[in-house]
Amino acid sequence: MKDRRPVDELSIEELEEILRLKKREARLERLRARQGEAVDSEAPASSAALSPAPVVSPPASGRYSVVLEEPARGRGERRSIQWRWVTDKLLLMVEVLAILGLVLVATQMLSTIRTLNAESQEQQAAPTPTPTPVISVAVLPGGHTPPDVRGESQPLAIPIHLQKLVAEITPLPPPTPGPEHAQRIVITTIGVDAPVVEGDDWEALKKGVGHHIGSVNPGERGNCIISAHNDIYGEIFRNLPELRVGDEILVHTVSQVYRYVVRQTRIIEPTDVSVMMPTNTPVLTLISCYPYRVDTQRIVVIASLE
Repeated sequence: MKDRRPVDELSIEELEEILRLKKREARLERLRARQGEAVDSEAPASSAALSPAPVVSPPASGRYSVVLEEPARGRGERRSIQWRWVTDKLLLMVEVLAILGLVLVATQMLSTIRTLNAESQEQQAAPTPTPTPVISVAVLPGGHTPPDVRGESQPLAIPIHLQKLVAEITPLPPPTPGPEHAQRIVITTIGVDAPVVEGDDWEALKKGVGHHIGSVNPGERGNCIISAHNDIYGEIFRNLPELRVGDEILVHTVSQVYRYVVRQTRIIEPTDVSVMMPTNTPVLTLISCYPYRVDTQRIVVIASLE
């Protein structure tokens, strides 16, 4: 029961106890304010149960004490699903799967290239003297289009202004290997040291560098045409674009080594067969696909005999 005596009837000890309780109540209110809990002193009676209120009651000892009634804690709200977190995890899984797919495709491509290079090295190590089949000069040698099921190559369309020039070129049968035929080509600048075979069709270029049938032999006056692949069957001419004017090219025959010096490098269309025409001076023409693994054009290196 609350003490309703007037202030005049209270003793000094009782007044000090009441003052102490008031200060304690003020400290509690400041603490609630710092924690974001506003204390409404004029709240209705229904909300009074939620905010603890000090109750002063005189104990048997004559000392006053404060009794705080704490509101009952309600159950926490149900935790909602974090959809943003779920979305982030799904996107991460998709990215990981995409990366794994790219790695798998790259691995298969590298495996295929290694297999082709291994087959080419086996054939280059033991070239057969069997004459290579005759091919029709429709595009520059070194292309990546294999023969069809009938064994015929698939040439590209020839521009109108070059069709007459192509028609004048008559294919020749593969010659019998002789002492003046090219046997090996060495280009120290780009690390090339490969055998040379007669012919530059699909099967011939599996064995190494191909000497175009009908072009002159090394050292002779005219156009000696040699070609090779850049990204399959040994990638012999992969670094051909790195050749510069003045670089040395050595072509070995059975009896002699001929030294050529690079004079120019050109990037042309596969149908520009004018670089294969005869010349009045001893010239060496190297041909390969360009650019690396795209192969939509041809790179041509022209060198003169020294």
